[in-house]
Amino acid sequence: MNYLQAVQEITEVIPDIQYELDEHKTQSSYYAMSTFTDHIKRMIRQNERTLLFKSLKKMSNIYKNGDAMLKNAIECTFIYSLDNVTILCNEEYRKAIFSHMSRDLQKIYAKQIYNHGI
Repeated sequence: MNYLQAVQEITEVIPDIQYELDEHKTQSSYYAMSTFTDHIKRMIRQNERTLLFKSLKKMSNIYKNGDAMLKNAIECTFIYSLDNVTILCNEEYRKAIFSHMSRDLQKIYAKQIYNHGI
C-alpha cells in the first residue's frame, strides 16, 4: 500500500479528513499519518470509542500492508505520540485502546517505550 491508497483507506473511516489531507501542499506519508494520528488522539481525549476503535484497526491495517515510508511514518508519529495521550486514561480504557491495535503495533510500542533513553 502506498500513500494514495492509505489516504483512501483513512477517508473511508473518517470522510471529513479528506479536505485536511488535500489542502496540504506537501502530500506525504508523514503528513497523512500525522493528520490521522491527530484525529485518533482527539478521539481518545473525547472518548469516541466506536470511531476510535475503527481508526485503530485501520491504522493497524495500513501498517501491515503499507510500504516502508508508511510504516516509518506510523512508527514516528502514531507510536511515538501514543503514550502521551493514553497516560491520562484509566486502566480499562487504556487496555481497550491497545486491544484494538495489531500485535505488530503493540510490539513496536513496547519496544519504543522500553528502549527510550537507552
